[in-house]
Amino acid sequence: MAKLLQINSSLFGEHGQSTQLSQKFVERFLTANPDTQHQVRDLANQQIPHLDAEIVMGFGIPEDQKNHRQAEMTALSDQLIEEVKTADILVIGLPMYNFSLPSTLKSWFDFIARAGITFKYTEQGPVGLVEGKKAYIMAARGGQYQGTDLDTQTALVRQFLGFIGIRDVEFVYAEGLNMGDDIKGQSIHDAEATMDYLVVA
Repeated sequence: MAKLLQINSSLFGEHGQSTQLSQKFVERFLTANPDTQHQVRDLANQQIPHLDAEIVMGFGIPEDQKNHRQAEMTALSDQLIEEVKTADILVIGLPMYNFSLPSTLKSWFDFIARAGITFKYTEQGPVGLVEGKKAYIMAARGGQYQGTDLDTQTALVRQFLGFIGIRDVEFVYAEGLNMGDDIKGQSIHDAEATMDYLVVA
């Protein structure tokens, strides 16, 4: 049985455009693959702290040397990594805030990037240890940025996922969502057509 992990990062939870886009994709995927196990982590409701020196130091020391907070944060990191490792498919809702990623998603990235666990350094450079997975990124944007220098997200997300070993990554874009009903409607229609293609491909 395949397992799908859905990561929602909109500040608006289930009302966010990227979350709604992700939900449409997941519904299509589950209809086509009804035996798939589905897990959701909503970063708006299950917030992950930003990294600080205490947390980072705690990741690298033995359990009996961690203070209470370090032990708690390492356990959270372990849980997040286990969710990714046991998933076959990742669906990530990706809104754009001020030309960048939501800080909640960046925190998730920071907590699952652990040397020796999700990646390792070698003489040939870093090697990802989370392999054999497929990721679908649902990118919802108020403006139109795809293919321009203002698209700061696509390369970053692809690079990070590749860094931990996830290289099979597909993006679905819904852009211009704040540029009037006609543009929004067409963009969502085009995104849904892309979803239909990806689900059956």
